[in-house]
Amino acid sequence: MKLNHLPIGARFEYEGQIYTKTGPITAAAEKGGQRMIPRHAVLRPVDGHTPPPTPATTRQVDEARVLAAFDSYHTTALRLAEGLGKAELEQARAKFLAALEG
Repeated sequence: MKLNHLPIGARFEYEGQIYTKTGPITAAAEKGGQRMIPRHAVLRPVDGHTPPPTPATTRQVDEARVLAAFDSYHTTALRLAEGLGKAELEQARAKFLAALEG
């Protein structure tokens, strides 16, 4: 576990010593003294505290909104192409929409 997974006040073991998290990268040693803990340091929780599971970050988007935004983009792209590459743009649009289906 990493330090940023722990809330302020949580206790953990690092390099054989017990610490209490006091800030984003600082901790107070049980035997006294303050220390900076590297963000990459691997810590072991004590007192049975484990960090909450990382929530799955699946973003939900409205299909109609995505298609409308894409159609707006495609219309602009066709206008800017001024005849050059319009066939390729239409093929790319068809591939994009097909990819969404499957």
